[in-house]
Amino acid sequence: MEDTFQYLSGFGNEFASEDPRCPDALPKGQNSPQQCPYGLYAEQLSGSAFTVPRGSNQRSWLYRIRPSVCHTPFKRLDHSYFTNNFVDDHPNPNQLRWNPFDIPKKGGKSVDFVDGLATVCGAGDPRSKNGVGIHIFACNTSMVNRCFYDSDGDLLIVPQKGPLHITTEFGRMVVSPGEICVIQQGIRFSVDVDGETRGYILEIFNGHLTLPCLGPIGANGLANPRDFLTPVAWYEDRDNITYSVISKFQGALFTAEQDHSPFDVVAWHGNYAPYKYDLTKFMVINAVSFDHPDPSIFTVLTCQSNTPGVAVADFVIFPPRWACGENTFRPPYYHRNCMSEFMGLVYGNYEAKEEGFQPGGASLHSMMTPHGPDADCFEKASNCDLKPVRVADGTMAFMFESSFSMAVTKWGNETCQKLDPKYYECWQGLKKHFNAAAKIKNKED
Repeated sequence: MEDTFQYLSGFGNEFASEDPRCPDALPKGQNSPQQCPYGLYAEQLSGSAFTVPRGSNQRSWLYRIRPSVCHTPFKRLDHSYFTNNFVDDHPNPNQLRWNPFDIPKKGGKSVDFVDGLATVCGAGDPRSKNGVGIHIFACNTSMVNRCFYDSDGDLLIVPQKGPLHITTEFGRMVVSPGEICVIQQGIRFSVDVDGETRGYILEIFNGHLTLPCLGPIGANGLANPRDFLTPVAWYEDRDNITYSVISKFQGALFTAEQDHSPFDVVAWHGNYAPYKYDLTKFMVINAVSFDHPDPSIFTVLTCQSNTPGVAVADFVIFPPRWACGENTFRPPYYHRNCMSEFMGLVYGNYEAKEEGFQPGGASLHSMMTPHGPDADCFEKASNCDLKPVRVADGTMAFMFESSFSMAVTKWGNETCQKLDPKYYECWQGLKKHFNAAAKIKNKED
């Protein structure tokens, strides 16, 4: 389906939006009048504590047909593979790589977005609001009379195969591979798909994602605020139905029922709203002289911890770009890192692992576990002509980088049956090039 929905532009702006079918639905002059226009209810959705500094405060006012409190009590909903339990599985420090995760076939068992969620790895605890979860979604059918919201944190969704037609309380948006969206804590949404669909999710328990500070880069570069799009208000008025509202709370799923659609927000205003972003609009900063720069220069969004400069999680991309450099090794150096690096591939071929790293698959390099380009990439990069070249054309790889040490779930280790036991072999062909005589000769010269 063509993306014909309207959007508001800008990251973190104070927006005001109303469905054009109900002009002047937004109250004039005060936030919560005694009687709202059209007989609507006023409801505030707060994404931050009331008393945080004004610049950090996030909230929106929703003017809706019924308040969201109108549902039956929540009951536990079993889900086999979607979890925030990161303490029951044995630690695994190895370099890990997964082949493309399976997608339920169209025409087979119907699996929607929520049913198709599975957790690969994570750390921390949503009850203490500290940590992250990394998940896969793989589905083949749309959510029918079901919506979902995450009480534990924000969701950054990266489609890999098939567009997502997402309806939220704030409006509708289409998010295709090569785009991302963020649906913040507490916002209800439903996902329609065209068929076999797959992607990645980063869940953050601490605060919210923001744009990184640009520092010496200056005023322009990386992701520009104007390119982030928030949906325009849109409502549906559907009654006399059985609608399931699914809540993720303290790492578990619960479901409640109501007799009407939850997407009945006629108008809203505020700065707490879902948004999407087209990754091709990222303005790349790259090396123009020497050395391979750190991947932080490719950060799209970040969630900072209480330690300055240390991220709960960064969302980093490796888009098409020019690689310019002198006397330098251009691929990532071999390195050991105090951060955890989970990588995924939306489409194309990642230049440092062209053979085994496939779209729809993933890799995890844990804290202080060494990693870097495979043997073939090293040899090519060490002997190529040093001149400006294009890198990653037709490719979109990304990384969820976190200061948390990730635990891999049983689903990620065993159940999905996609873990590549031969991943370590890509480095076994690295040759010994050391020559002490050559060093002495150079010294004499």
